[in-house]
Amino acid sequence: MAKAYTQTEFDSLMEKVEKVDIRVKEYLELDGYEKWARLYAPVNRGWTITSNIAESINAALVSARKLPIYDFLEEVRKMFGRWNCSNRKEATQTYKTLGKKYQEMLELNVTMCTRMTVVPSTEYLHTVNDGGRNYTVCLLERKCVCGRFQIDELPCPHAWAVLKSKFLMPEEYCSSYYKPITIVMTYDVPVYPLPDKNDWNIPEHVAEEVVLPPKWKRPPGRPKKKRDKNLSELLLPKNQHSCSICGQGGHNKRTCRNAPRNK
Repeated sequence: MAKAYTQTEFDSLMEKVEKVDIRVKEYLELDGYEKWARLYAPVNRGWTITSNIAESINAALVSARKLPIYDFLEEVRKMFGRWNCSNRKEATQTYKTLGKKYQEMLELNVTMCTRMTVVPSTEYLHTVNDGGRNYTVCLLERKCVCGRFQIDELPCPHAWAVLKSKFLMPEEYCSSYYKPITIVMTYDVPVYPLPDKNDWNIPEHVAEEVVLPPKWKRPPGRPKKKRDKNLSELLLPKNQHSCSICGQGGHNKRTCRNAPRNK
């Protein structure tokens, strides 16, 4: 639901949630769709659906949480330094119009538009037939009925079909944020390493200051390593793996005895 592009898709998923447990639907409505759903967000949230950037790096710092505060901060600095260097290196060594990740997504959309038919209405307005369903694409406003063109700011398969029919370059309809020049500028600020502790120049008033431990009693038991889940996550059903042969859950292809599904 959070990554739905159209209102029809969002409503269909909400109906499924209501059939499972109506309390989950009421909780999501009370919380506000604009806080977690891409469709209702006041800004373009792209592919990353998160309200707190710290959620994106918590999983990478699980092992570092056991360390003292200085060693923990040093591990954070090293991690961001590695990420910064690798992303900048990948962008500088890209000889294509878009970055590696976005170029692969663009090529994937190309393969999905091979059997689509395009019917022009005006110079910029076109109708694309995809498997019996019509989609309207406007190149002037860079919009498509499916919602992916304007939200992802990358030509969707329907927009790709129009661009191929008009022999236009798709890179001109991509966001400038996906281009290697912009990616290099994003990671242009280096993360400098710290000198050894023995080489630190600490002022006297800082070295003489006594830092007392906080007035806080440690609770009994082992400290938590996982965050507390909210009510919506506890009520949602867990994802079940399905068999790749018959498509049913509860087993895998090694133990499958059902007839293969029709492709």
